[in-house]
Amino acid sequence: MTTWSIVRLSMALAITAAILTQLTASVTTTIELGRDMATVVANFFSFFTILSNVIAAVALGWAAAAQLRRPGPSESALGAMSLALACATTYMLITGIVYNVLLRGISLDQGSRPVPWSNEVLHLIGPLFMLVDLLLGISRRHLPRRSIWLIIAFPIVWTIYTLIRGPLVTNPASGDTWWYPYPFLNPHAPGGWPSVMAYVAAISVAFLAVGAFVVWVGNRRVREKDRVDATAEVTSHPDR
Repeated sequence: MTTWSIVRLSMALAITAAILTQLTASVTTTIELGRDMATVVANFFSFFTILSNVIAAVALGWAAAAQLRRPGPSESALGAMSLALACATTYMLITGIVYNVLLRGISLDQGSRPVPWSNEVLHLIGPLFMLVDLLLGISRRHLPRRSIWLIIAFPIVWTIYTLIRGPLVTNPASGDTWWYPYPFLNPHAPGGWPSVMAYVAAISVAFLAVGAFVVWVGNRRVREKDRVDATAEVTSHPDR
């Protein structure tokens, strides 16, 4: 338990370092080119990649601290922590899938060029770790099916925010009177709004599917652990 908690904490620190490194690069470029700092920073934290990694770092850090602390977390705290880990896992898996399928090799307006090691942590290593944590990590609790709707609430809010904010922001790099974090959400790109809506629908289905998968795997692991614990209890006390 202690070993995995330390691994989780290390991953949380690595993700935090990757975010801060890319943010520092964006701020430095903004200063050098005389761009609007407030807009660049707001844009930076409008990327789903950045937000999903922030959530993952917080969830992993919380889980690690809770397990390393004595006494350990209560059952209610473990339930909340399990939901936070399920959210973080879903968002990071979608981040990894979308980036590596649709966006790898495409330049995104983060305020500066991506820092290579940071980019890989945020888009590949972090998502892969969250998958491993789902399959092997400790201290997850059973989540009801309705948790899936809580998991996808944040992506829905983020999509609405992105589509409302997009036409209200002037791109600091190009001067366009709009800014969208990803090309598939830009209605000014080829395909226009029909293409945007198609992508939103497809990614929404992906969030539902991945969220359901994360909850199902977590619950199955909990059931298996309870079955093993029950068997061990019977074996150690055969007279009961």
